[in-house]
Amino acid sequence: MLPFPGIPYGYAPFWCFPFVEASVFVLFVLCLVHGLRRDRSGIVYLLGGFAFGLLLEYFEVVTDSYSYGHFRVMLGSAPHDLPLWVGMAWGIIMYTARLFSDSLGLPLFAAAALDTLLALNIDISIDVVAYRMHMWHWVWDDINQALTGQWFGIPYGNFVGWATVVFCYSAFSRLFERWLTRRQPARAGKAVLIAALSVLSSLAVLISTETIFFPVLNKFGIRSGTRLVAIIAALVVVVALRWSKRQRSSAALPPVALWVPAWFHVFFVGCFFWFGFYRENPWMTATAAVNILLGTAIHLYPYRVQTREKALRLEDLQQEG
Repeated sequence: MLPFPGIPYGYAPFWCFPFVEASVFVLFVLCLVHGLRRDRSGIVYLLGGFAFGLLLEYFEVVTDSYSYGHFRVMLGSAPHDLPLWVGMAWGIIMYTARLFSDSLGLPLFAAAALDTLLALNIDISIDVVAYRMHMWHWVWDDINQALTGQWFGIPYGNFVGWATVVFCYSAFSRLFERWLTRRQPARAGKAVLIAALSVLSSLAVLISTETIFFPVLNKFGIRSGTRLVAIIAALVVVVALRWSKRQRSSAALPPVALWVPAWFHVFFVGCFFWFGFYRENPWMTATAAVNILLGTAIHLYPYRVQTREKALRLEDLQQEG
């Protein structure tokens, strides 16, 4: 008997759940080590994102938006329990996205916009596959929409939520850092204060949009799909308009900033093809392929720039010689 009505897939092989869980634990530790070597503000940003992710996931499961499959380390009581690794995934995705945007030297809001686009790029690879592997289950009133509703069975509102959370946390963190560390570097207490203020401010925006702003838009027929398209377009425009204003950063892109997105893309897209989900819908397969190609191109950009700059320097040296 299949686990859920409307989804013609059984549970993933026994090794998948512990492998994902253990892999995210390892990536979280690697990010912790990088943060400890870098500065206290980075480590607090990572831990703040982790706590924020757990808080958001708990809110979603207690309101029955979706439920989780069983992993080794679960928090809470069934059926409203959630895996620890999911909160860690929130933290490392936001942390490494910021490392990437910092290495490009983008202005504040453009950096937050790029962080959001990078997080969405990863989540698009994760959600469709993890849902079909029964790592979590979205609640659809009509089981005929289980695989076809909105984004191949994933509510558009999920991606709107990701965009809101990542952009707000990234932008508020940068703003509070600018205001509170203008005269001196952040000490441990001030770094914790910045993270706490960023989480609370982001929650305020998220709650107000979900309870006040979006219901008003719904009355005018502007629903989650339209909002998602508008948000992504706005993020791309912000990055594009401010791209020429980026400043050369002295910080090289650390390897962990590539390991995290690479692992999520490779594992989940690999499962997408390995378990035959690609046979379900050609449009879903096409978007999965485009998404991973786009993510690969973006994340390799700094290395292409470095290679080009090295070639130019070598050419200048040869001409001088």
